[in-house]
Amino acid sequence: MKFNVYGKTLQQQLSAVSKVVNAKNTLSILDNFLLEVAGDTLLITGSDMDTVMSASMEITNQGLDGKIAINAKRLMDVVKEVANFPLTFEIEESTGEVDLLFPGGHFSFMGVDAAEYPQNFETDELPVEMTIPAEVVQRGLDFTLFAIGGEVIGRLRPVMTGVCWDFHKDDITFVGSDTFKLVRYINTSFRPETETSFILPGKPAGILRSFIGKETEFVKIRKDDKSAIFSFGNYRLGCRFVKGVYPNYNRILPQDNPNELTVDRQILAAAVRRVSLFACKASSLVKLIMADNVVALQAQDRDYSTKADERISCSYEGSPLSIGFNSVNMLDLLNNLPGDQIVVKLSDPGRTGLFMPFEQKENENLVMALMPMHLTE
Repeated sequence: MKFNVYGKTLQQQLSAVSKVVNAKNTLSILDNFLLEVAGDTLLITGSDMDTVMSASMEITNQGLDGKIAINAKRLMDVVKEVANFPLTFEIEESTGEVDLLFPGGHFSFMGVDAAEYPQNFETDELPVEMTIPAEVVQRGLDFTLFAIGGEVIGRLRPVMTGVCWDFHKDDITFVGSDTFKLVRYINTSFRPETETSFILPGKPAGILRSFIGKETEFVKIRKDDKSAIFSFGNYRLGCRFVKGVYPNYNRILPQDNPNELTVDRQILAAAVRRVSLFACKASSLVKLIMADNVVALQAQDRDYSTKADERISCSYEGSPLSIGFNSVNMLDLLNNLPGDQIVVKLSDPGRTGLFMPFEQKENENLVMALMPMHLTE
């Protein structure tokens, strides 16, 4: 097996695929990239067993087709040093010996038998297929990925560690939640004409989001009940879904919210940041008091006898209301909401608050919900 490739292009594709490879793996073979040559195409694959990513690139094939596994860190380190040169790989599959030639020198190292590399997510076994505009996928993940739960939440409620994709005949809905906050994004510009859903784990969701750019027009999905393959540009991302049933997110969003606050998003966020400096470290509680087109923000830490109070102008319709939120979660919502003006809809101090843009984009509906905290006078 012998092929020519430009170093910088190879480095870019190796860097992309490396996002899937874990620093520590239970199987040593997963420390490697799988390199497959077929005609004038090189396919680079990385895997952690649950997630597999492949990148294809053009090469000049000077030998036979074949494949070999090469230690990911070693290959990336080596290619980084010769990225500005044209490279020639000479690989002896029977022995695993790899010679990397570049102008003025060469490297020799050993690969691993490609037969040991796991083969997962074959497209022939994935019966459902659809093609979604890349912008729909990117916006859905942009708005929801930050809200999913981490490792601690995952031990108790694994479904909260992924983004729920809920397909209806007339829309696609993305949902992310960590039980304290919830984000629901509906896009009606894409009509799936089918009813299905799955929970995409946080890792592949983050990878998918990072690789969808302006040059990507569509994301092709092939799926069954347990896994899916996402194809976009020169990349293919396969993963297993999070097992379980996602909660009925629409029931979490209160429908009757007579109190409505309209405020500048950045001004409110800055005030929350300042006041939260004096909040109790254990709870990060910030109290909002709304009345007469003014919202007062208060925080205190009784253990250290500290207190903060700030008032900002707003538009408020409803009866006077006091409600408490975790400042960290509240800032997460404010930093991820689009637009300058936002609307906060409230019912009473014990019910979920709804945060949304003042103006919804055409064919979109974005709602962010935040659980309140108990207030003690």
